[in-house]
Amino acid sequence: MDEFAQHEATAPRVFIETYGCQMNVADSELIGGVLRRAGYAAAAGPEDADVILLNTCAIREHAEERVLRRLNDLARFKHARPELRLGLLGCMAQHNRAALVEKAPWLDLVAGPDSYRRLPELLGRARFDPAQQAARIDVRLDRYETYADIAPAHEGGVRAFVTAMRGCDRFCAFCVVPYVRGRERSVPPEAILADVRQLAARGVREVVLLGQTVNAYRFGDADFGRLLRLVAAVDGVERIRFTSPHPADMSDSVIEAMATESKVQPALHLPLQSGSDRILAAMERGYTVGEYLSLVERTRAAIPEIALSTDIIVGFHGEEEPDFRATLDLMAALRYDSAFSFKYSLRENTRAFKLGDTVSEEEKGRRLAEVIALQERISLERNHALVGQHFAVLVEGPARRGGGMLAGKTPQFKTAVFGAADWIRPGDTVTVRVESATGHTLHCALV
Repeated sequence: MDEFAQHEATAPRVFIETYGCQMNVADSELIGGVLRRAGYAAAAGPEDADVILLNTCAIREHAEERVLRRLNDLARFKHARPELRLGLLGCMAQHNRAALVEKAPWLDLVAGPDSYRRLPELLGRARFDPAQQAARIDVRLDRYETYADIAPAHEGGVRAFVTAMRGCDRFCAFCVVPYVRGRERSVPPEAILADVRQLAARGVREVVLLGQTVNAYRFGDADFGRLLRLVAAVDGVERIRFTSPHPADMSDSVIEAMATESKVQPALHLPLQSGSDRILAAMERGYTVGEYLSLVERTRAAIPEIALSTDIIVGFHGEEEPDFRATLDLMAALRYDSAFSFKYSLRENTRAFKLGDTVSEEEKGRRLAEVIALQERISLERNHALVGQHFAVLVEGPARRGGGMLAGKTPQFKTAVFGAADWIRPGDTVTVRVESATGHTLHCALV
């Protein structure tokens, strides 16, 4: 048995389970890198682990309910093996630690997004002892922590996430992110490029730059447009994406980089949230409907083939039927390729929390269903218009439904499904022709 195999056999094993957005996925890889550097090995599942860590999201109420159910389920491993350590990490830990410890008293540690560097120390002293509860909670926010010196334990595959910045300075009225992830701080370009070069050397073909407001990136004289150009210069990387930008930070520099750098893909997630100026002002979004429309017009003029997606919230405090209708009208006018739609939920510590709810759950549900139905129709129409066109698809692997089919993404991040061939491998780029389409999938033939 070689030295590496001996280490893998004797090292404490950690299993990380991730909930939430791409930032949480990237943070789980960062956590894996921190613990790997401290001598831990990855476990295949919770039943094989010495340490179980849940990395969580606090954006919506139902996410917390789901995580608490999962903690109750994982408690059986703790009861069977008292020496096992069970930890809760991330935004949910930062947001609601007191209630979490009360509802899940078997937790050994609770750590926020700026505490991952201290995880080996926390795990070392995390033994269940109610008298020492404070010692196993670390949710200090750090204005300067970017983890720039820690190599994430990327899971492999053709696509990888790279954190470009952490935190958020926007303080939208409905959002808890600035309170659980702290203020904006950008990762030095050199650290980002080192990570991208390492990924390219491992065969990753597409990198996704991440940040809560990723296009607000600024380090020295490098803005986000400049960062996109620097990453595009890395050999081996074929495609570059980013999420999530904020409309108020969408500069001409970023639009120009997208239009002129062939590696930067023509897909943009541009959260709208509401089509009513009155509600946008109440949400403290920092832009008007007119400014948003102007941004979309400039972006589509510079990048005609671009696909736009968005976020929509229904039922925010004070939203009345005319406000909701304005949102539907704007969606119909802009014709997004896809949209992520949600019912507004009160989140403690946000600016809007004290205002309470003015829209019933039943009414929120009706409005959400109407938004989803409209977007489904638009997505289907936009995808049907692509029939007969050719696209370069980055192959990811077998299609979810199998049947000897492969799946991958077009430059516009649409899912393409096509017949397998012996010579095609994940990471290859193939040309396909769209034969038919649903609202979510392009059914294609190899060209």
